[in-house]
Amino acid sequence: MNVEKVLEKITNNPRFMRNITFQHTLPGQPGIYEPIPDFLAPELTELLQRKGINRLYSHQAQSLEAVQQGRNIVVVTPTASGKTLCYNLPVIQTLLENEEARALYLFPTKALAQDQVAELMAWSDELGGRIKTYTYDGDTPGDARKAIRSAGSIVVTNPDMLHSGILPHHTKWMRLFENLKYVVIDELHIYRGVFGSHVANVLRRLHRICQFYGSNPQFICTSATIANPEDHGKGLIGQPVKVIDQNGAPRGQKEILFYNPPVVNKPLGIRRSSLLEAEAVAHELIASNIPTIVFARSRLDTEVLVTYLRKSFHRIGEPVEKIRAYRGGYLPQQRRQIERDLRDGKVLGVVSTNALELGIDIGTLQAAVLTGYPGTIASTWQQLGRAGRSNEQSLAILVANSSPVNQFIIQNPDYFMDRGAESARINPNNLHILVSHLKCAAFELPFVQRELFGDVDPQEILDFLSEEMILRKVEDRWYWMSETYPAVDISLRSAATENFAIIDTTDGQRKVIGEVDRFSTPMLIHEGAIYLHESRQYHIDHLDWERQKAYARQVDVDYYTDANLAVDLKVLDVFATEDTPHVGRHWGEVMVVAKTHMYKKIKFYTHENIGWGEIALPEQEMHTTAYWFSIPNELVEPLDRDSLQSALIGSSHLLGNIASLELMCEPSDLGVTAQIRSPFTGEPTVYIYEKYPGGVGFSEQLFETHERLIRRALSIIEHCSCPSGCPSCVGPIEEVGLQGKDNSSWFLRRILDLESNQQTPSIFTPAK
Repeated sequence: MNVEKVLEKITNNPRFMRNITFQHTLPGQPGIYEPIPDFLAPELTELLQRKGINRLYSHQAQSLEAVQQGRNIVVVTPTASGKTLCYNLPVIQTLLENEEARALYLFPTKALAQDQVAELMAWSDELGGRIKTYTYDGDTPGDARKAIRSAGSIVVTNPDMLHSGILPHHTKWMRLFENLKYVVIDELHIYRGVFGSHVANVLRRLHRICQFYGSNPQFICTSATIANPEDHGKGLIGQPVKVIDQNGAPRGQKEILFYNPPVVNKPLGIRRSSLLEAEAVAHELIASNIPTIVFARSRLDTEVLVTYLRKSFHRIGEPVEKIRAYRGGYLPQQRRQIERDLRDGKVLGVVSTNALELGIDIGTLQAAVLTGYPGTIASTWQQLGRAGRSNEQSLAILVANSSPVNQFIIQNPDYFMDRGAESARINPNNLHILVSHLKCAAFELPFVQRELFGDVDPQEILDFLSEEMILRKVEDRWYWMSETYPAVDISLRSAATENFAIIDTTDGQRKVIGEVDRFSTPMLIHEGAIYLHESRQYHIDHLDWERQKAYARQVDVDYYTDANLAVDLKVLDVFATEDTPHVGRHWGEVMVVAKTHMYKKIKFYTHENIGWGEIALPEQEMHTTAYWFSIPNELVEPLDRDSLQSALIGSSHLLGNIASLELMCEPSDLGVTAQIRSPFTGEPTVYIYEKYPGGVGFSEQLFETHERLIRRALSIIEHCSCPSGCPSCVGPIEEVGLQGKDNSSWFLRRILDLESNQQTPSIFTPAK
């Protein structure tokens, strides 16, 4: 059955269609072509023609021309638009002209790197083996590394390996750095927030080392759609860039549906689980032999969904191997096998976290089901674009969950369609991140007086590090003097440096089946947790915190676990303040103390709470930045203590969810807590903090868009159909009380100095 017939079948189903809030057809478009440029090497032109490429998409030709002119470029076109040729053609052209030339390819994940190497090796075979391409990552055998350093024309790696495995050992990579002509950075939009801030500093270190060896490489970057590709590209690589964003690739017709699960308890405003609804939709597609990808919002949701799908296919006698899960935490060999099975058509449906949002080649998928809003408009388009990687018709369905941000998007499709992608933001001068990379840079090469690091004069920090006996200053130079190796202790992707291994002890065996980062450990693999892996359930019997190991055995139970996190927050410094008679808003540095106390046992399918257990693990402290606002005590006098508590819980629940709409981040990048009488302000206060040491600029943005954020929250409350409060606005009644909705609305109105009978301003009204 093709997509058109499946779409007709589900749209003729009244039960399905009454939950559709938006249906939109993206029409197909023909390609825009340009001839292959004359300056391309004849053998490369002939190779393209053998592959059936007799002309280029317009953006490919423009990229080739700009690189030929010596420009750094950022190519911003949709998924499956042929961006790979934008960098492979100029790189291979240069390597054919100069065998000593070198190129460095950076991909955010190992899977993307492996994918690219396979394609480059096929090209090399066609060109007589002249292009030597190698992957250099943590899985590269030790005996192969020497050959790669000396003979690799193209070295394919990731930022983590560049940071910890290449730059600190640059003397072994002399041939690469002396002859480096190009640096290719794929999926530029991924390098945002804390990860992007780290990578910008890694590239500053790369510039220093290239300058030391006398090279000045060009940068060729590709990205999904973001609002600020030029600023982001320039901020990341530290050099001006030319943006190429007119897509010339053809596109098949795509049908986009927004689906809001039905309300199953109107007084409580509870909707049917998005997991169950997504499972039903995906089952219909896969059973009709439509290759389908289902995106889930977390590792736990991924495993729950694949469990549901496999059981449903098992009941009707279909092979469950047609359904696979894909997420971080799986071992590399297992992920590569899943990718191969998808390309070969052995797997018809895959349930994935955003790990498959990027351009890994997993064959042609015809349908995408998004279980919950991915957190940004840019990510949503990326995931929608994973279906229809050819000229055929495709289908994409966004199934909302009950969170306020999901309900806002699902009920305001114009916001999604009209606003465009968000801006990608980084803060490479975040002190926590900057100091870490100055240490690494000093280890690699001594700093000299008046030397800039990017746009920063690092002398004050270098002097501080000298006082701490980490560096030694001799005349006008700073040298590394510590015995430690700095890059090992710095993770580019999180504040934690170590992962916890999950060890399967079933039947006396001891086999590593996955890994979890330190900050997620108390939530996912505490003692008593049910750890889900490939739809199999493992009971965590023992967590060895010191040795970073969790011991698990396979079990068969009808529930999974979900842990609760308690947060305490203290203000350390205030960077900016603005007070009005009705509210004081602030931005500054805070210390967050987080601890997991208990976990719930959630029954499969019904999602009811069937029990709980205690968690005894150490507190985790983090210094970060936050935005907070407080309301004078005299203004909340009409509310008794319980009502004020209800208003704060409801408002913070809503604001914590929708704050990500103002940022290019996910709700999970932010934390929120409220205090009836804050020790710092002495007033009722709501804090929204960044979940990264030092912060990356999100809290400053929220401080600047304070009024717009409050107006949007108030609008969501007043447009929600529930009578008293629900997960789609201020939170469940059992948390906020029977008057939670009214209390939260009153509280937010007081902040905006609105009378109770005034109509809420439109959420699209710009902040004053």
